[in-house]
Amino acid sequence: MATKEYTNGEVTVVWKSDLCIHSERCFHGLSEVFNPKNRPWINAQGAPTDKIVEQVSKCPSGALSYYLNADGKPVAREVINEEQIVEVIPNGPLMVYGNLKVKLTDGTEATKNKVTAFCRCGGSSNKPFCDGTHKKNGFVG
Repeated sequence: MATKEYTNGEVTVVWKSDLCIHSERCFHGLSEVFNPKNRPWINAQGAPTDKIVEQVSKCPSGALSYYLNADGKPVAREVINEEQIVEVIPNGPLMVYGNLKVKLTDGTEATKNKVTAFCRCGGSSNKPFCDGTHKKNGFVG
């Protein structure tokens, strides 16, 4: 899994590309920091630390996370202890909010917390989870 880190001296944004589902919530919420047209695509100098933390916390897949440099350890994602909610993303994945145990085809179980994106296009190489392939294969649904 490819992992990259970007820092502004106070906070370090961690990006795990293999988890990214390309929901674009980062880009549409804070384009001064997250811009896929730029290289590198994350500019940790583009906004104050509190804005970066707020936006990274909205990442549905967990591809983006952060840690405060003074602490030096990743901030744990929030665990939801409530009902599950299902949202169909137009032309994208099926989002399930809440705690889940997913039984995989090989018989193993995956525990998912907060948000899980399931593939609807059939093209994911990480089934049943979304890997963003719907953006490449023109999925409409």
